[in-house]
Amino acid sequence: MRSEREANLAIAKYADTVRRICFVHLKNYHDVEDVFQDVFLKYLLHDARFESELHEKAWFIRVAINACKDSLKSFFKRRVSTIEELVTEPFRMDDDKREVLDAVLKLPPKYKDVIYLYYYEGYSALEIASLLRKNENTVYTWLSRARAQLKASLGGESFEE
Repeated sequence: MRSEREANLAIAKYADTVRRICFVHLKNYHDVEDVFQDVFLKYLLHDARFESELHEKAWFIRVAINACKDSLKSFFKRRVSTIEELVTEPFRMDDDKREVLDAVLKLPPKYKDVIYLYYYEGYSALEIASLLRKNENTVYTWLSRARAQLKASLGGESFEE
């Protein structure tokens, strides 16, 4: 089991990344917080040492994605509606940003993951392939398809760099 100091350092380094990944998948503050706690609890109980800081960050991303998928697959999630789903007040943000966020959130999960990791975390396609345990060409295909879907839904220019 890891020390309190190690846990605090990990939370300081990776809390933002884990929360953003969870929000992209779960779209609900309370679910995000539940999964966030699960991810860091797994970290506390994970005894193996990491090869590097990049390896540790990749571990957090992989565990967060898997925990979100598990949460979405749970029987309770499939059968129960929350109050937030019934009565939602939209976030207060610019219409342009809101439109882009809505378009990204409507993408299939595999496309959301690659868009987030590529554009928000700055990972290369090769690094994303390693994180998601997919072929690099698959990642390029998913990025291309996600960009095409975003372009179609937003009716604008390509999202190429």
